[in-house]
This record gives sequence, C-alpha cells and structure tokens, in this order.
Amino acid sequence: MDGVLWRGPQALPGMSDFFELLFARQLDFVLATNNSSRTQQNYVDKLAGMGVSGVQPRHIVTSGTATVSYLQAQYPAGTRIYVVGGSGLKRMLDCAGFERADTCAEVVVCGIDFDLTYDKARTATLLIRAGARFIGTNPDPSFPSPEGLAPGAGSIIALVETATGQAPTIIGKPARGMFDAALRQLGTCPAETLMIGDRIGTDIVGAQALGIKTALVMTGVETEDSLRASVVQPDLVFAGLPELIEELLA
Repeated sequence: MDGVLWRGPQALPGMSDFFELLFARQLDFVLATNNSSRTQQNYVDKLAGMGVSGVQPRHIVTSGTATVSYLQAQYPAGTRIYVVGGSGLKRMLDCAGFERADTCAEVVVCGIDFDLTYDKARTATLLIRAGARFIGTNPDPSFPSPEGLAPGAGSIIALVETATGQAPTIIGKPARGMFDAALRQLGTCPAETLMIGDRIGTDIVGAQALGIKTALVMTGVETEDSLRASVVQPDLVFAGLPELIEELLA
C-alpha cells in the first residue's frame, strides 16, 4: 500500500478510481503490505478516511499478520516476546496470547518503529545475545514518506543484526509466506493473479518467484535509473495508478 496507494497520509493519484474499478468488475483483491505498524482494522479505517469504503479486514495481509501466524505455528501462547515495532504489531501479538516482556524473552521481533530509541535497540541486542530468537517482520531498508524515503524496518533490523552478529528470520516480502497468505485469501493460483507493487526487491522478486505476473508503479521507491539497473524486470511498468487503470480498461 505504501508507495502504491498512498505516501503517509496523502492518497496517490488514481487511488479512489482504482478501488471503484475493482468493485465495479467484482475483482477480488488483497492489500499486502510489509508495514507491520498497523492492524488490519487500522488500514480499513485509513481507507475509509480517504473516501474508500467496502474494504474489509479480510482484504488486508501485513507482515505483522504473517509474523503472528508464523509465531503461532512455532510457539505456544504465553511465550515471552520482546517487540521493536508499532502499536499495531504489539496489539496483534497480545490478541494472539503472547506475553510481551523486556526480560527473559524467548523471541525478539523487529519491525518498523517510528519511535525507535537506543534503549530499545540495546534491549533487543542483549536479549538476542542471551539466546532469544531473532525475527524480522520485513527487510525493506526504506519507507516512502511524503517528505521522501525514510528508514524502514530493514534498517532497524540491520542495526540489531550488526550489533548481535545474528541474522534474523524474515517473514515479509520477498519471502513467500505473505504471497501464500494472499493467494489463500483470494482462492487463486499464481497464473490468475497480478501483483502490483512499487519495490523490485520485495514486491516483484517475491511474486515472480511464485510465478505471479507483476506490475511496477513508479510512485514509490524505484526510479528510472534503478529500474534500468535491475537484473529483475517486472512484466509491466506504469507511471502510477491512473496509467494502470487505463490499461485495465483498454
């Protein structure tokens, strides 16, 4: 969603028209984001605030929801987890029955944290060095904000990885877990599905690994130079959603 539908609080051109087309043609969709800071309902509310109604929590897959699902398959309720991340990720872990703890944690989960402090990074580092497992919600090094590209979850994870010498288990795109979750929700196979994204290294690479057709919009992190330099090339490239809509209507 970040860099495709909006930048921060600002809707990108064509966003409302894009959803009108999806609903008019009864095209099912999943909004899959590596941003773990919000809950599914948070995104539904954000879209409603931007004038888009009809989107439901079932339409939302985040690296946070995928991380919680992964942890539930690996650890029992009550497992102590230290979280570097937003309130949405913490709320999802709470609802799943995990115990958030600053000491004696079995797992450290790192995601995007807009209130990151040295103390948080220090605590995560010490816990991992003491034996806690290191989980990263997603590897995105940057985050598209209205002012430009800001540090993303991948930058925070890299800080902790450098301090601990431990590589994390990554859950979000380009790992296949989020794509599998989206396909299950849609009830489609890869050949019937189009992935629309703004980042080659996660959206395009991850989708193509599963045989999903890809469309890159140039409203997020990629530039003409980075696109030309990339070994991986999307199937389709659009300046933004208006040009993609025009193609869908042709």
